[in-house]
Amino acid sequence: MTIAPEAPAQPTIPEFIELEITGRCQLTCPSLCYAKAGPTEGHGDMTADDWKRLISEAAAIGVQKVQFIGGEPTMHPEFEILVRRALAEGLGVQVYSNLYRVRLEHWELFEHPEVSLATSYYSDLAEEHDRVTARKGSHAATRANIVQAVKRGIPLQVGIVEVFEGQRTAQAREELLGLGVRRVNTDRVRSVGRGEVHVPSTKDLCGGCADGRAAVMTDGTVTPCVLGRFLKTGNAKTEGLAAVFSGQQWVDTAASIPRRTASSGCTPADSNDCDPANTEACDPAYD
Repeated sequence: MTIAPEAPAQPTIPEFIELEITGRCQLTCPSLCYAKAGPTEGHGDMTADDWKRLISEAAAIGVQKVQFIGGEPTMHPEFEILVRRALAEGLGVQVYSNLYRVRLEHWELFEHPEVSLATSYYSDLAEEHDRVTARKGSHAATRANIVQAVKRGIPLQVGIVEVFEGQRTAQAREELLGLGVRRVNTDRVRSVGRGEVHVPSTKDLCGGCADGRAAVMTDGTVTPCVLGRFLKTGNAKTEGLAAVFSGQQWVDTAASIPRRTASSGCTPADSNDCDPANTEACDPAYD
């Protein structure tokens, strides 16, 4: 049975926007990364001033929270400035980091009461985690920084993505809970980016994209979410967010995404924290 797309009654401003500020990352995740990020990728066409204007516009039109994501967002040369701009505009902030390397000043930033952290973890075994990231030592580094975040009392959610058969995802979950992480969710690889096994389509989405949320890519393209990056609805750099969200292309794209019923158990909009590795109940919205 296919769940029919259901268009919103009228265009609405998303409360939560993912800001993909860079494609650069210390890791490559060759079978997973939806952004095709890596050490040699750049920061895109959006300048720091473009992001500052976008953040201010987001706050002005009613956005409540932004998530800085990449790539590895802390590798953007003005990462801290952009986060502080969002905080100064009264926005809640989440930073989705691989927690491979964390600078001291970033720990201090993460301890701000309006900032939370999210990361990905793939196994309780170093060799399995490092197999996913293609970076030896990434498991030890990320695990140590997860422990540090918990110790510092920083709100943290961790997503576990099952990439290969036999991966110790259940054991990873138990380990994280034992370390004191309170929000741990699991997902599977979506057919986007390096995880693509067929042409991406709305059938791969959880049904929550464009429902109170949106994403902005490194070139300013606005999409329903980072996993729905193949659905382009306009460009915030050239048009502005308000124009995109009031445009017919945004409305038509939102209407094209299969929706879930209230009984489906998929409620990513509840926390404004929906992300590619935090969608445990959110399988594709179709049978």
